[in-house]
Amino acid sequence: MPKRLEGATRRDKRKEVDAAVKRVDAQRLLGKRRLVLVSNREPYVRKRSEDGQTHLERTTGGLVTALEPVMRQSGGVWVAWDPEGRPDAEQRYEVPGDGRVLTVRQIPLSSTEVRRYYRGLANGALWPLFHYFIDRCFFHEPDWRQYVNVNERFADAAVEEARPGDLIWVQDYHFCLLPELIRRRRGSGPIAFFLHIPFPAEELFKILPWRREVLKGLVGADLVGFQTPQYAGDFLGCCDRILGARVDHDNGIIEWEGRKLQAAAFPIGIDVAEFENLARSPEVAERARRIRQNLGVEKLVLGMDRLDYSKGILERLHAIDHLFRHYPEHRGRAVFLQVAVPSRTQVEEYRTLKHRIDEMVGRINGQYGGHDWQPIRYLYRSIPRTELVAYYRAADIALVTPLRDGMNLVCMEYCASRVEGDGVLVLSEFTGAAEFLSPGALLVNPFGAETVANCLHQALKMDRPEAERRMAALRKQVADLDIAGWLTKFLGTAIQ
Repeated sequence: MPKRLEGATRRDKRKEVDAAVKRVDAQRLLGKRRLVLVSNREPYVRKRSEDGQTHLERTTGGLVTALEPVMRQSGGVWVAWDPEGRPDAEQRYEVPGDGRVLTVRQIPLSSTEVRRYYRGLANGALWPLFHYFIDRCFFHEPDWRQYVNVNERFADAAVEEARPGDLIWVQDYHFCLLPELIRRRRGSGPIAFFLHIPFPAEELFKILPWRREVLKGLVGADLVGFQTPQYAGDFLGCCDRILGARVDHDNGIIEWEGRKLQAAAFPIGIDVAEFENLARSPEVAERARRIRQNLGVEKLVLGMDRLDYSKGILERLHAIDHLFRHYPEHRGRAVFLQVAVPSRTQVEEYRTLKHRIDEMVGRINGQYGGHDWQPIRYLYRSIPRTELVAYYRAADIALVTPLRDGMNLVCMEYCASRVEGDGVLVLSEFTGAAEFLSPGALLVNPFGAETVANCLHQALKMDRPEAERRMAALRKQVADLDIAGWLTKFLGTAIQ
């Protein structure tokens, strides 16, 4: 029997779950099926209180927030990596809460598996390749073998947990082989896969030495979901010309080994109501006021990213350098605040990136700043949700310029938090979000420092009526992409 951890969720977390349950009727969608979900990231972290008791806290992020109530309604099982467990000690535990029991099945990994499967193949090959960073790709046969082995272990666990008819839903690039492996073991029963990052064009995907194996793994699903129609189309093209499957490009249907499956776009969004409610709270409004007061400038430009080379932070800093060099009227009047959330700190490449960012911030501040004003404020730390929304409310402009991104939810969070109806979004055209937010955003090529600086100058000079018109269009589109709607549409399609 799985063990039950006491004090698993705080009261405010439980209220969030209850609110989400009202928006997604899992029982109507799934019927008697349970949802068995597989992800690399565990949905909870263990915390030890002062009295020595262990309790669980849900990890941050809209996906976990949206999925927990659905998992609980269906009495589902969440299979995930346990980063703290012994390699030979799988565990199951029940998460207390209202409604049916949610069970977590933990799969621990050895240090070798972490090095080769996670850092090696997943993040040293697939992540850079799918984000178009060919020069950062490393293809090593031992990494691939470990990727296969770990996918096999997760397939075993998922099939063990699934009952006949249950929907098994696999998340992201860590488990591209899983759908086929599950089908081999399971035979019948719905299998779905969703890719949260971009899918590359055929010319890039061909670089992967194990391209056919990855495609064969993915077409084991009944439904393969992507962030945008372009990514879905690129996948269909690869199945057609690399795998040799029969493909109906117009309807997104793939025929493979006597089966038909669907590939389609399901653009993910955020919990709009959560961000709007936080933004309207007196606590956030006061915190936003203090942020503006402490900076003491007319305009605040905000960058908010996980520290990763795909986010384009260095390129963004070059644009800030160009802005203050060629538009000196903004000196002393505007500040760029970059928040970089630590990520993969054990990887040398990411430590090097942080060092380069530190150096560049220091150089720009030294060149343009003085005792009463610095052009860049830089925070390297995680930001609690309430403080995050306060920064969104305080910022006149959000500078969201990844070099490549599957969707990018920061830009949506910013728009949802602009409850006063103003603010300007400068957005990279290489994000999935650009396909949906183009009516109101200022789109830029993040590789061109001069182009970004010119666009930022336009944003800084924009009058309020234009900013309000643009933000109204953005907020409407973000509301249409609410994560509850995404979840309802995906699950409804997966069990047709």
